[in-house]
Amino acid sequence: INQKKRLMGDTNHFCPVSLKENFVLYPGLEEHAAKYKEKIYYFSTSEYRDKFLKNPEEYVAHNEPLQAPPLRVCLLGIHGAGKTTCARQIADRLGIFHIQFEEYLQELILPKTKRRVGPSFDEDHEDDNEIPEDLEDFFQTMTKMETEKSKQEVELTDEEEAIKANLIDNMELPPGVLDEIVPDWWKKEPFRSTGFILDGFPRTSDEARYLSEQGLCPDVVVYIQVEEDVILNRLFPPRLKKWKDRQRKKKEYKKKLKELKAKKRV
Repeated sequence: INQKKRLMGDTNHFCPVSLKENFVLYPGLEEHAAKYKEKIYYFSTSEYRDKFLKNPEEYVAHNEPLQAPPLRVCLLGIHGAGKTTCARQIADRLGIFHIQFEEYLQELILPKTKRRVGPSFDEDHEDDNEIPEDLEDFFQTMTKMETEKSKQEVELTDEEEAIKANLIDNMELPPGVLDEIVPDWWKKEPFRSTGFILDGFPRTSDEARYLSEQGLCPDVVVYIQVEEDVILNRLFPPRLKKWKDRQRKKKEYKKKLKELKAKKRV
């Protein structure tokens, strides 16, 4: 049986209501289809289909074709796969924004924590104190730093505490925190009209489900798959050098402190 080819609407298989209201190319479903002026339109939900049928002229093209949204890319992969390096190159070439998700979270709490938090950053702050020549000044400086640190830790809001827990212990970000961060990249300028490559999000199935429920569809999702040996060769040498430098500073720190104590006794 020869079936007549379906004549699709202006948005092809994408939902015209999602495009008009959210500026997102959201794939429609055949079960939520409607016919208007001999053309078939697919919709993401039955509610959007009913909304279209009430006023179809609002969602179809007239004198000019409908404007398509800019490119939105999610770039995923395990730590050390080279996501950030690739994302920067792609963003420069395509003229879109590069959003590094974890770095963005760090910037949200940085004004209060005064430093980046997380396992890789905690090591950097173990022994980076400079010891003054005078031992009394040194102990005063250490006491002052500890007092300031204790003040900073009690000033975080619930949302900031959730972000900190995510960065340190990889705890799940609650939907309320995601609501304050993620939708703006799809719905607000300058991201809305320019596009972006989102580096490192979504990281879990719950975060992917969150995007789907919010109607925030990326146009492309790229997963960088890398062998463990490649990641080891990329990350181990700089990590080893960093560890050696830290051990050297720790020895110098203890040596100088010992000399200052001996000088104080004399």
